[in-house]
Amino acid sequence: MAVARPISLPKHRPTTLLHSNFLPPPPSSLKPFNNNNNNNNRNQSPTPNTNFFIAISCSSPKIKIVRIPSLDRNIVKQNKIRFVQKLKTLLLSKPKHYFRLQILPKCRSYLSLPKPRSLLSMINRYPSIFQLFSIPTPPSSPSSTCTQLCVRLTPAAAAIAAEESALKSSIATKLAAKLQKLLMLATHHRLLLSKLVHLAPDLGLPPNFRSRLCNDYPDRFKTVDTSYGRALELVSWDPELAVPIPPGETRPAGLIVDRPLKFKHLRLRKGLNLKRRHREFLIKFQELPTVSPYSTPAKEFLPESMEAEKRACAVVREVLGMMVEKRTLVDHLTHFRKDFGLSNKLRGMLVRHPELFYVSLKGQRDSVFLVEGYDDKGGLVEKDELLVAKERLMELVREAKRMRREKRKDVLTVNDDGEEEGEEEEEAEDDGFEDLFGEAWEDYSVEEDDDERGEPWGAVRDGEFWTVEAASSAVVNSVNGGESLEHW
Repeated sequence: MAVARPISLPKHRPTTLLHSNFLPPPPSSLKPFNNNNNNNNRNQSPTPNTNFFIAISCSSPKIKIVRIPSLDRNIVKQNKIRFVQKLKTLLLSKPKHYFRLQILPKCRSYLSLPKPRSLLSMINRYPSIFQLFSIPTPPSSPSSTCTQLCVRLTPAAAAIAAEESALKSSIATKLAAKLQKLLMLATHHRLLLSKLVHLAPDLGLPPNFRSRLCNDYPDRFKTVDTSYGRALELVSWDPELAVPIPPGETRPAGLIVDRPLKFKHLRLRKGLNLKRRHREFLIKFQELPTVSPYSTPAKEFLPESMEAEKRACAVVREVLGMMVEKRTLVDHLTHFRKDFGLSNKLRGMLVRHPELFYVSLKGQRDSVFLVEGYDDKGGLVEKDELLVAKERLMELVREAKRMRREKRKDVLTVNDDGEEEGEEEEEAEDDGFEDLFGEAWEDYSVEEDDDERGEPWGAVRDGEFWTVEAASSAVVNSVNGGESLEHW
């Protein structure tokens, strides 16, 4: 009869001891099994009531991520308008704010559109945002057709873009403060501009922040040349900005009597049940003294200590708190592991602290949320003012869906035999963008005619998308009396 008894050994690996009464007694010390001694033991009869133990080491199971559907829905909504947002940015990067469809397939990598999908069909899905028009073919062009098909924003979408541009221009000081706080969190108070590009959309920065915003505030930071490329370096330390986000409420809500708790309490989201060892670790982690990520460098703690993890969680919490939607991609944070003094196992740390962060597995790239920034229904507790433009863009996306439905109803006809025929059946609710997680604003290059070249807001120069300033003479579909959509 075999009996299993677990014990704990170093490195926190559970070990099981197997006990058997049918095996011969072991020697004084457990030795490796040797095949040469088999013949010597054949004639020996088994001794009753003997104990033989075999130690087997098992690896500890991984922490399972409990899904939060309310937060996952935010990722799904973002995926549905990703193509719209990227094509809108691409159109605004041109001096005349339109793009020829003949050149648009060269930007598939930036638009994150799989090759089987048709660009023209995707544009036609959003008639309330994009419109097609024709321009005469230049005489020097080898094209046989007299006109070329182009795409531009509708007046409603162009108005939203103009309002967003004006809003970012009015809050330029707040955006500069975000950059200054990031530099204050960095170990050497310096960050590469090529890395900041990944976080720029989530921070609400304009695409031309490297050429305008970084140069408009010389009292806060400056651009310097390093062996790794251009970097943004801190000039002055602001003690008013070096204030961490206040800790969340640790006491359970709805207590009738305000008195000290008789047991240690850990506030977790609904439906999250942790194992006892994990819960004890989080309670012990919560009792550690608060570490300020601004005044405490990472080198003061041992790399694998709980104090170092306490500081790393505080850094990630500060970075997520600066985001417009209090979330970003996990891959974006990994770019700053050395800059912020974070562990190489950053994703494991985020999963290990569900009371602070939530890692969403929706799509091909994982996203991390700041749990305290959302309510139980998945809505932001404090909405950023830059979300107004995104919500209005979502309304135009819903309007485009209604327009497609009405168009399908109008196309229905009756044959001579009395049978109805029409277009294909209505498309599903999902726009098919669950797998489009190209969050980084990749660099790209486009070959065009000389008459369309310029230096627009975010256009291409030497393969870089973010470095070019907006053309002051740019107009969008003759909206707002030809006013420029330049952000700054």
